[in-house]
Amino acid sequence: MTAAARIEAASPLVLPTYADVETAAGRIRGVAHHTPALTSRTADEGTGASLVFKPENLQRMGAFKFRGGYNAISALSPERKKAGVLTFSSGNHAQAIALSGQLLGVPTTIIMPQDAPAAKVAATRGYGGEVVLYDRYTQDRLDIGNRMAAERGLTLIPPYDHPDVIAGQGTATRELIEDAGPFDILLVCLGGGGLLAGAALAAKALNPACKVYGVEPEAGNDGQQSFRSGKIVKIAVPKTIADGAQTPFLGDYTFPIIQALVEDILTVSDAQLVEAMAFFAERMKMVVEPTGCLAAAAAFSGAVPVAGKRVGVIISGGNVDLASFARFIA
Repeated sequence: MTAAARIEAASPLVLPTYADVETAAGRIRGVAHHTPALTSRTADEGTGASLVFKPENLQRMGAFKFRGGYNAISALSPERKKAGVLTFSSGNHAQAIALSGQLLGVPTTIIMPQDAPAAKVAATRGYGGEVVLYDRYTQDRLDIGNRMAAERGLTLIPPYDHPDVIAGQGTATRELIEDAGPFDILLVCLGGGGLLAGAALAAKALNPACKVYGVEPEAGNDGQQSFRSGKIVKIAVPKTIADGAQTPFLGDYTFPIIQALVEDILTVSDAQLVEAMAFFAERMKMVVEPTGCLAAAAAFSGAVPVAGKRVGVIISGGNVDLASFARFIA
């Protein structure tokens, strides 16, 4: 069965395809940064693999989320753009929607948790987004978002479970494979699944033999449980330093794509994320947030055997305030 057929069989929803990733690439061209493909001799020696990193921490607003946010707003009708959009996010999607709205002249309202990193809240406001705070441990952001969208006539663009968001995120893997060639393995950070679903669409279209793995924090392994049980598993909001992966469940759009195209879901510890943060700072001179280190930590820790393989590694973002960064790696 082809990849497209497996996806179609996995859900009654109209799911995005690689053609949507191509459309997204056209929409974001010249607006999103075409981030480079980076290598590290030290990383290769330590793993016995040939690693190629896609540093989306160098993307506009510091994360891959700009791709999906800009694509989703760009796809709206003029009427919906004029009315404005709303989203909920711990930080990176918040900034992506706020910046995309600013660039496209679209008003944005962002629901953010009270404990979101201060740098992410400040940046979201700096991009012109109206920030509404909530308690992620006692309140449901989806309920808040649906209510506010209905009351204000706004279009809700969730952080991952949206076809245009998924398609936009897939452009990062599309660029990586076009720039660096085929891979044996692709490791992708996993929160709600937008990046992983988009990556899988692109990888299986351009590099069918590539095995795609999602990587999430040990404390928040809802994706792993869902993948292995064959149904979406919901958990309590996990406590982990990977704030971008504190999602309690995968989406109705992301899960069937992941289920059809991904090899497996792996987990890493917070301590392993800190080790990866230190590596990027010391060896590659990059600031990478904990969530952004998930895929790399899987390669460095041996969560998946990579020796002798050519491995693509998506670095999802670099938005961490410096005080927290210093505390993590001290």
